[in-house]
Order: sequence, then C-alpha cells, then structure tokens
Amino acid sequence: MSTAVTTETMRETLLEMGKKAKIASRALAVLPAERKKQCLEAMARELEGAAASVMEANQRDLEAARAAGISAAMLDRLTLNDRRVREMAEGLRVVASQRDPVGRILSETVRPNGLVITKISVPLGVIGIIYESRPNVTVDAAGICLKAGNAVILRGGSEAFHSNLALARVLNDAAIGCGLPDGMVQLVPWTDHAAVNLLLKMDQYIDLVIPRGGERLIRLVCAEATMPVLKHYKGVCHLYIDAECDVEKAVAIVENAKCQRPSACNALETLLIDRRVAGRFVPPFAAAMKARGVELRGDGEYCRLDPAARPATEEDYYAEYLDLILTVKMVGSVEEAVEHINRYGSRHSDGIISSIPADIDYFFANVDSSTLYANASTRFTDGGEFGMGAEIGISTDKLHARGPMGADELTSYKFLVRGDGQIRS
Repeated sequence: MSTAVTTETMRETLLEMGKKAKIASRALAVLPAERKKQCLEAMARELEGAAASVMEANQRDLEAARAAGISAAMLDRLTLNDRRVREMAEGLRVVASQRDPVGRILSETVRPNGLVITKISVPLGVIGIIYESRPNVTVDAAGICLKAGNAVILRGGSEAFHSNLALARVLNDAAIGCGLPDGMVQLVPWTDHAAVNLLLKMDQYIDLVIPRGGERLIRLVCAEATMPVLKHYKGVCHLYIDAECDVEKAVAIVENAKCQRPSACNALETLLIDRRVAGRFVPPFAAAMKARGVELRGDGEYCRLDPAARPATEEDYYAEYLDLILTVKMVGSVEEAVEHINRYGSRHSDGIISSIPADIDYFFANVDSSTLYANASTRFTDGGEFGMGAEIGISTDKLHARGPMGADELTSYKFLVRGDGQIRS
C-alpha cells in the first residue's frame, strides 16, 4: 500500500475507474438471470480456489494490525481462514440461487385511451461502498451488486487493505472470465482520505453510495457526497417489557439481544420496563445481567429496585455502547415506552415483549423504526437472518430502502408505455 501519490493522480485514476464501472453496469443491466447465476457460482469457485493467496494477503494485514495494537475483537473480525473463505463462497451461492430482482413487473395499468403502462424493476447502475474492517464485506457487496445488475466501486478500511485487494481481484477476474467487461468489481487502491473525498464527488458515474462503519465515517460521507447516500448513523435499539409477558422468555430475549454480540448495530442498548411487571422481572433480569458482566445504568426508580446499578444520565439514553453496558428505565405504559423510543431511538430495531395483542399492535403502529419485533431479539436484523443470503447494509432512511438491504433494495424501476398511435389532446 503506497500513499506516495498526488491528488491529481488519484482523481485521474478514480475517473477511469468510474468510466469502466459505468460501461460494466450497462452490460450487467441486460444480463440474463441465468448468466448472473453462473457468474456468481464462478466467483464462488474462484474464491475457494484462491483461498491460499487470499489468506496470505490477509496475514499481511494481521501482522500490521497486531503491530498497531488493534484489539482482539477487531483482529477476530479481520481474520480470514479456510472456514471463513468457504462461508463467503457459500454466501455467493445463496445469492446466486435467489430469484432475480431485475425485470419484475411491479404494476401494470391500461389507461382509458389504450396506453399500457408497465412498471418494472431495473438496476441502479454503479454503487459506491465505503466500509471499515471486515473483508467479507468485499465479497457480500460484489455478490449482491452483481445479482441486482450493478457494478460496484469499493473503498475498504486500511486495516484490511491487502485482503480486500486480493478478494476484489479474484472476483473481478471471475466476472471477466464469465464474459463481463472489466470493471464490474473495483477497489480503490489507496487508503488516503483524499481518495474518499474525490470518490464522493463522482456523481457522473456513481449512482448511490453506501457507507458501512462508525457514525463518524457515515456523517462524513453524508456531508461530502454529491450523490444519494443510504445509511444508518447508529443503532440505539430498545426492548420494552410490557405489564403482561412471559418473564422467563423476556429475560432470555434481553440477554440474547444485549450479550450475544454487543458490538453489533442491532444489539440492545436501552431496556424499558413497565413498573407493573417490575417485581417479577427485575430480580431474574438483574441476576442474568450480573452473570454476563453487564453494567446496568438505571433511572432513579430502577436504581431503587437494583442498588447495584449506576445512575443513568440523559446522554445514556442516546448512547450506542457497542459494549456490555445497558441503560434501564421504568415506564408506566406502552404509550410511554413508544414516546421514549421515538424520542431517543435511532430508527433501527426496537421490540416489545408482551402477552397483550393490543399493546403489540399499538407498538407496531406507532414506533417509527425500520424493523420492529414482538417477543424476539433485535439481533435478527440482518440480511442473512431475513433470508437475503447476505446484506449490503442496514438503512434507517425512509426513501428507497429501509432495514436490511439485499439485492431487491439495489434496484429502482422505470415505466414502459406501449401505445398504438395515441396522441395527447
């Protein structure tokens, strides 16, 4: 990885990448479904065949990461091995096996004047993806973009540079081997921040940018991009324990949502407890959290029930901890819980644990989040868990796509109007 390159050289190289991606996207847009399936399967085979060289590149990243003192958790996310390479290849095969999202008839109308108006799904074109850490994103992004008929320009984090470069090369070579133009999968060959700024101004070539990483990165992308951005800033996920519920199941769901993988954006960050169920719920809940090493930060009412908890601040209600820390607040009703979530939440994933159907219906109708749960963990907000095979990211936006984004979410639509000489009077 070299940073000895001028801004002008970066600009020229990125513009050339954009041109190649645009050409590739036009070929992909009309590629038959069976050809896309064959290309994805070829990518999976090539990836498995190149496992040794990919892991050799990954070792270079791991050595640099260890020297930089990166945490054990981050090292684990960065590490590639035989099993993980096989899993990435299998993810491509799952995407290949899914129905084609392009060319679907979304609606069809026959007007009184005889015009037949058909609305069909079409690719977006060229997708730019800016992401941190995990090299598997390179493979997931390439596979989903190809399935939806899009070319992709990737800019990964510096810690996975050599791994991403090796993976992108394998995938693009496989696409070329299937007869696609060079440029279907490209990786920005520098980690300089200047390259990101230049990429975000290439709206003549890039139709959509998707950032994946921390809130700071995502806000930078939104501030600088001249093309649309699909994103979520953070995941401040809530669960509400209703007045009537199965307490044993509720404790198990909370434990899973908070502890199964606390660094994930769909992990639980704030728990709301109806005070009418507190006497039955708090003792087993507090014991379970103590056993898992979770630090509890409660409002005054909760701290009186659980003196081991620390007092919560106003900032705690907005916090995405990504750690074994949980904010707890007592409420008096489902309406109060909904009001709190809509005020402090991030519109990511929120849930209710309840045996009252009317309260579940109220929660579903009134919480303004991309994904809502009743009697289940928030940890299921994931493309794989939703049957997408993989995901390109999670969106909390309201325009175009919301929630986990798979191949369907990387399409747009157009109208085809068929007539027989009609003219407008």
